[in-house]
Amino acid sequence: MTKPRPCPICKKPRSEEFTPFCSARCRDRDLAQWFTDGYAVPGRPASPDEIATED
Repeated sequence: MTKPRPCPICKKPRSEEFTPFCSARCRDRDLAQWFTDGYAVPGRPASPDEIATED
């Protein structure tokens, strides 16, 4: 049997209600990281011309 993985934010045991996090607080901290560009998906940078033509 494999050992359950901990919360990725604080390393406490996960909660069924907030999987993969242990609490709403850790879930919200993770979401805030995405909103403030704390996380990024790898890839090549977009040029300003590509961004302007997406609309």
